[in-house]
Amino acid sequence: MRILKDFKIPNFKFPKFHMKELSEIDEMKIDYEQVKKAEELQKKKKTRKNYEGTSYNTIKEIFVNSSKEYADRTFLLEKFNPKENWTEITYNQFKNEVISFGTALIRKLNLKDNRIVIIGENTYHWYLSYMTLLCGAGIAVPVDKELPENEIENVIKRAKASAVIFSTKKADVIKKVAENLPDVKYFIQMNSDQEIEGKFVGLDYLIEEGKLLVNSGDNSFMGIEIDPEEFKVLIFTSGTTSNAKGVMLSNRNLAQNVNAATAYVKLTPDDRLMSILPLHHTYESSIGFLLPFAIGCSVSVCQGLKHIVPDLQETKPTALLTVPLLVENLYRKINANIKKSKKDGLVNSMIHLTNALKTVGVDIKRKVFNEIYENLGGRLRIIVSAAAPIDAKIGKWVEDIGILFLQGYGLTETAPIAALTPDFEPKVGSAGKAVVGAKLRIDNPNENGEGEILISSKTLMIGYYEDEEATKDAIFEENGERWFHSGDVGYLDNDGFLYITGRSKNVIVTQNGKNIYPEEIELLLSKHNEIKECMVYGKEVKGEKELIITARVIPNYEEIEEKYGKDLDEDAVYKIIWDKIKEVNKQLTSYKAIKKLEIKHDEFVKTTTMKIKRFEELKKQN
Repeated sequence: MRILKDFKIPNFKFPKFHMKELSEIDEMKIDYEQVKKAEELQKKKKTRKNYEGTSYNTIKEIFVNSSKEYADRTFLLEKFNPKENWTEITYNQFKNEVISFGTALIRKLNLKDNRIVIIGENTYHWYLSYMTLLCGAGIAVPVDKELPENEIENVIKRAKASAVIFSTKKADVIKKVAENLPDVKYFIQMNSDQEIEGKFVGLDYLIEEGKLLVNSGDNSFMGIEIDPEEFKVLIFTSGTTSNAKGVMLSNRNLAQNVNAATAYVKLTPDDRLMSILPLHHTYESSIGFLLPFAIGCSVSVCQGLKHIVPDLQETKPTALLTVPLLVENLYRKINANIKKSKKDGLVNSMIHLTNALKTVGVDIKRKVFNEIYENLGGRLRIIVSAAAPIDAKIGKWVEDIGILFLQGYGLTETAPIAALTPDFEPKVGSAGKAVVGAKLRIDNPNENGEGEILISSKTLMIGYYEDEEATKDAIFEENGERWFHSGDVGYLDNDGFLYITGRSKNVIVTQNGKNIYPEEIELLLSKHNEIKECMVYGKEVKGEKELIITARVIPNYEEIEEKYGKDLDEDAVYKIIWDKIKEVNKQLTSYKAIKKLEIKHDEFVKTTTMKIKRFEELKKQN
């Protein structure tokens, strides 16, 4: 899953932990008759099956149902001004403004079925815009707000977008690139009531205009019927060079994510998720927005990573969707404070004892570890980690203190969930099992059962945007089923749980879950004549958790001699190539920058079609 640009974790601050002694906790006095009854209950739980789950075909069905069912409940909490209180927006208010905005888009701006870019931080108008487009106003093109100016411009052009919805924080960039985007009809600014002025208009103004139309009897937006298979979302997986892939998703793809998750994880309208990850990513927009919306849950919008602890404590979420880096840092900070308080021995004893009791159905972890819970808001019961591997011991610790730890696996191409841990059958270390409506299998497994993960799922994309060849390479049909080559390596255990043992054959996955496509960087490198051939990969370095982005290069010695002279030593050649790499790095976002260069003297291992066999090449010594 593609997640973040720079997931820089701030210095969380937790107070000193006091932690009660075991003898001070009344619940430690166990009634062994209760233990016996709990043990019987635990045995029954082990035979539990999937929840009934939902059966939606489109997001509009979800929108209509939840707007009616949960009208007066809080949908979103956001602090629009750091000095003010949290604003609570109900499902009914959200519904009315979606309908008003959608009506204005199709009636006033004539944008029905057009492609519309959404770019900005997680905020109310992002949720509003995305839902409006999914319900029939147009095709949504969510874009990473961290992209450099030139890449934002390229994405808008490649998408053939007719409009751009942007946040106030992106206003300066959008106004700069607007001059180079003659095909864009409108630039719509969030949190603005500006009337139409040339191509620029305020989103709040459009909502008000739409309300007037709706109040006069215009039902055109809600009258739009959605084809479940219709192309409704376009997401560019990485960067915006000609090599970046655009993933086309339908309403059914997104609705099936909701159906699949509800069969494995029990949420209720009383649950609250906190939105931490960027909404342009399908993990957050599907599982962090559409899923809770379908259940009637509320979502609190984190003000930013440096505010995460106070935001947790103020909004009291019950579930967090995140990436390993955040979980790891919470783990380190909390345990460092426990150690500083000289309570680590006590906590370890509590973990062992409460684990023993839990095996016979007596769960007192929330009471025993209450102080940790209070620092996380007091209600947290689920943490879902996805997008990158996580150390199993950290997942185990999360469960040791009584929080359900779930993992997921998927790609943008699967919108994104293909595998998920059922909450009634947790298995720390696994990436989960195939969700309802999906199948996983291992292609050409080795002696350890490891091979490429193949996915067949109702969430599987329509295909790659304007790239039939790439679509045919990625998807094949077998016995009436569409299967997707994930490129990831793993194995399935006897219970059907998936374990990821290798990184994508091409994609480099950072610790924060951001995916880097080597081909994009290689394309830029190949533009320099001093480079004959190259291969970019993530190099594992002892003592380093993060992969080092490395370029393995065969220099073009003829070109180098002609430009820089003959009889150059290896150091001189290295410097020439490194200077070219520095030029390429200037064109890349920081997390994609090449950090290491390897000069290669022999030929790359290749296929008959002259493609580099990356897996074989990486097995060779540098």
